Amino acid sequence: MLPNPLHPAVVHFPIVLAFLLPLFALGALVAIRKGARPLRAWSIPLGFAAALTLSSWIAVQTGEGEGERVERVVAEQPLESHEESAELFLTLSGVLLLVAGVGLAPGMVGRAGRITASVGAVALVVAAANVGHSGGELVYRYGAASAYAPADSLPGGNSGRNANAANATDAANAANGGRLAEVDGNHNR
Repeated sequence: MLPNPLHPAVVHFPIVLAFLLPLFALGALVAIRKGARPLRAWSIPLGFAAALTLSSWIAVQTGEGEGERVERVVAEQPLESHEESAELFLTLSGVLLLVAGVGLAPGMVGRAGRITASVGAVALVVAAANVGHSGGELVYRYGAASAYAPADSLPGGNSGRNANAANATDAANAANGGRLAEVDGNHNR
């Protein structure tokens, strides 16, 4: 059985792979320098790069699928910022996969591909940290997890909305003369 929500369960895979990839790339470069066949040694970091791109794509897809529900409790700006950093990370991991694939070529082209991919893998750690940080802020600072909490488990009976979203709704309600409360049927504010 798949967890619900799925996004929090899958987002850790690309982050872990992003941190492991530079280590395996460096290990492959050292092994090649010591005499290992480049095709064989570089296959491991290439496999990690492929897994990274695939898991990043899955994380982005599950995030988009669950984004509408989270939008009910989190302001648009932090959610959009996280989405943009995740999409950038996916793009960068795809480019890194292509460059790592060049590392299988023989001679100087392959060597340049392996070195470039290794440097790119180190740089991708920064993008992974950025995505992870913005996702953590959504959960711990902006209360995104409350989108999945039962209404009766929230303090103050907030019906799945964090305090920021409730305050924004209250402000919109005050601005339109109380009509919002009549529309959503919630007169107990």
